[in-house]
Amino acid sequence: MDLHLNGKVIIVTGGFKGIGKGIVMRLAEEGAIPVVINRSDDALDQFNHDIAAVTDTYRTHLLDLNDTDGIAPIVEQTAAEFGHIDGLVNNAGRNDNLDLDHTTWQQFEQSLHGNLTHYYELAHRCVPYLRESKGSILNISSKTALTGQGKTSAYAAAKGAILGLTREWAAALAGDDVRVNALVIAEAWTPLYAKWITTFGDEAAQQRQLDKICGKIPLGHRMTTTDELADTAAFLLSDRASHTTGQWVVVDGGYVHLDRALS
Repeated sequence: MDLHLNGKVIIVTGGFKGIGKGIVMRLAEEGAIPVVINRSDDALDQFNHDIAAVTDTYRTHLLDLNDTDGIAPIVEQTAAEFGHIDGLVNNAGRNDNLDLDHTTWQQFEQSLHGNLTHYYELAHRCVPYLRESKGSILNISSKTALTGQGKTSAYAAAKGAILGLTREWAAALAGDDVRVNALVIAEAWTPLYAKWITTFGDEAAQQRQLDKICGKIPLGHRMTTTDELADTAAFLLSDRASHTTGQWVVVDGGYVHLDRALS
């Protein structure tokens, strides 16, 4: 299916690794022009190597999104260079496991800033151009906003707010034909997830934990792949999803909504 993304300029945050990279690569394969905002880290060289095999028309901007004032110049530079912005993927963030018992309000607010504020600022800066192009916003959220996790108050609050903003922005921009949706992530294999699994001990202990988690995923008893998430993201950003807005799309093998006792 042709998603009609050829030549579309789409800004993606946190695009060097994991889910963000999967989305960037799929957009590039569909002919879109990814503009990636990512903090400076050791993944840049590998990212450049991998995307160069698909396209030479992309841009990268190194920015720690905690420096929110750095966002507007990137958006303006992108619009000036290409003449249009057609999509935004708000993806960057991390589960920092700041729980209720041990987290001060200052730490809570700092975490909210790191996981939420840049979503707002990017949408705020991009929306004039998205109105012109009748573009689309895709916000990446987390199952913690729907299920809770028990030890990550700040992250859950940010991801819940992202779902609320998805509905709010969809309502605010419906008259401009700008669509806004959220992709809700549950158990997906990413570099951050792989790092977390190592905290359970040796390889045998890690495998036991993985088996325990996968056993609770009804469809296939396996984790969602970044490719599967990227396929859904590309569809939601495209005009093939032309009448889809305000939706929280959960791609998770039934983990959130089906009974986890299914076998």
